[in-house]
Amino acid sequence: MAKDLELNRTFDTSSSVYDKMRPNYVAELYKKIFDYISITPDSCVVEVGSGSGQATRPILDTGCKLTAVEYGEHLSELLREKFGKYKNFSVITGKFEDISFADSSCDLVFSATAFHWIPEDIGYSKVFSMLRSGGVFARFANRPSISRNPSAITQKIERLYDEYYYSYYKKERGTKQAFTEEQAEKIATIPEKYGFTDLQYHLFGRERVFSADEYVQLLSTYSDHIAMKKAVREEFFSKIAEAINYHGGTITIYDTLDLELARKP
Repeated sequence: MAKDLELNRTFDTSSSVYDKMRPNYVAELYKKIFDYISITPDSCVVEVGSGSGQATRPILDTGCKLTAVEYGEHLSELLREKFGKYKNFSVITGKFEDISFADSSCDLVFSATAFHWIPEDIGYSKVFSMLRSGGVFARFANRPSISRNPSAITQKIERLYDEYYYSYYKKERGTKQAFTEEQAEKIATIPEKYGFTDLQYHLFGRERVFSADEYVQLLSTYSDHIAMKKAVREEFFSKIAEAINYHGGTITIYDTLDLELARKP
């Protein structure tokens, strides 16, 4: 799909903007994790695909030993700077699939809007091996949508996507729908195939409002948008900003956050 860059490395080309614009996760989500498993200073935790650490701090604040696995070199360095005061924090730069971890060595493995980059059979099997008996895998993600309440601005942006994004990637737009409970339930059942039990899923919602410039900055952190040729991307973003400013100057994103929990027997 990417023209010049491997998509799961494109985030690393805009690490500072990524850190500024990508959202954190709601407190209720972490409460569900901590209700499901007790994390203490004696716990060993691995985060898969840490990015710039949007999901990291609430776990680190438990006092646990946390190892972040991040593919991007710039993002890895940003993580070291951001969480350098935590003596129980370390970063491994590389693909999760390529890094060796001792069997039965972790209490919690978690991944925030990143685990989809890893082939299912490799990812779940590896996490299962890493966890101690009773250990937990927490997979969660943020699913943004601007089309929950169709309006003139959302329709204009959809037309711009047809003109620039979908024509660039030579594919049809299809019907966009907000992330559903059925999708979360489907993801939550995957770990069962790899030996996990005690499956749960939870959904959370929120709204975020962006100015035209802020929204364009956010789009510039999306891997498939970064991978577009610069001239096409810049014109595309400029047209989106013009549309937002014409239609009142702000745009609302409706987030659905899903959390899937599974335990190793």
